[in-house]
Amino acid sequence: MPPKASTTRPTAKAGSKPAKPRQKVAPKQPLPVADRLKRLFTSLCAQIDGGHFANAIKTCDKILRLDPHDSDALQTKLFLLLQTDQYAAALALIGGQGGEADEHAFEKAYSLYRLHREEEATNALQALKAKEQDDRGLLHLEAQLAYRQGAYEAAVDLYNQLLDTAVPDSEEQSDILTNLEAAQKHLDFIDSGFLHALDALPSAVSSNLETAPPPQQQTASALASVAAASVPTQDNTDDAAKPPKKVRMKRVPKGVIPGVTPPPDPERWLKKSERSVFTNRRRRGGGGATQGVVETPGSVAGQGAKSAGGAKSKRKK
Repeated sequence: MPPKASTTRPTAKAGSKPAKPRQKVAPKQPLPVADRLKRLFTSLCAQIDGGHFANAIKTCDKILRLDPHDSDALQTKLFLLLQTDQYAAALALIGGQGGEADEHAFEKAYSLYRLHREEEATNALQALKAKEQDDRGLLHLEAQLAYRQGAYEAAVDLYNQLLDTAVPDSEEQSDILTNLEAAQKHLDFIDSGFLHALDALPSAVSSNLETAPPPQQQTASALASVAAASVPTQDNTDDAAKPPKKVRMKRVPKGVIPGVTPPPDPERWLKKSERSVFTNRRRRGGGGATQGVVETPGSVAGQGAKSAGGAKSKRKK
């Protein structure tokens, strides 16, 4: 049997110091809310300066968890949502502020405009104009709404009003000039452009247009069939989208010219008897192995006489 392991503990060496008992580490106390908010606002400023708006929004959320009514964090988050084109989230944030929503009425109207909710944006804008008359932001938003709704004359008047008070050679002035030119082109076409276009048409075309009856309205089924016929199938679009494959010359055998040399036989890997061009040609005439000998009684008797005569001749000898 193997020897039993000793259960005695090793004794400490003479002169060695006794081991000190481990001290329990006290749990780390959480920072006060004020210190945590200070650190978060420091990180928020750095993220905004660096252009990291997505991380800045997350930091705003952390601040609002600690202090849900922090006005600075709410204002900063609203600004960041507008900068990142998250207009639905901006509207939700404004709606959740309760009585403080009136302070962000312009941001609400702008978000409604960007979400293509023109009627609600116009109502919010009219309520703002009743309180503030000379706000340039309101004039810009009103001009953009008028342009989108097709009121090009009103848009031209508003842009001219903004251009008269804009700072020369500023970014605002260049934007106003661009928008004013677009609105003026639409207005000129409505006033006289389409008439000049009709005058430029040949007389045969213009006379036919004047005498032709109005087009009949197509039924819903006819429109659906036309739309279905005009939409290309996915297979055709995939085939059209695929570019032609280029031949790699390294893989082409020697002496073969792509597009000139005829392609190899696709049945070259099959047996000849399994190919589509195989014809079964059999030989005609005799030849080959026999199927056996047919014996007759005469031949059997002759063979017996020969064998008997042979036996007699052997006995005489």
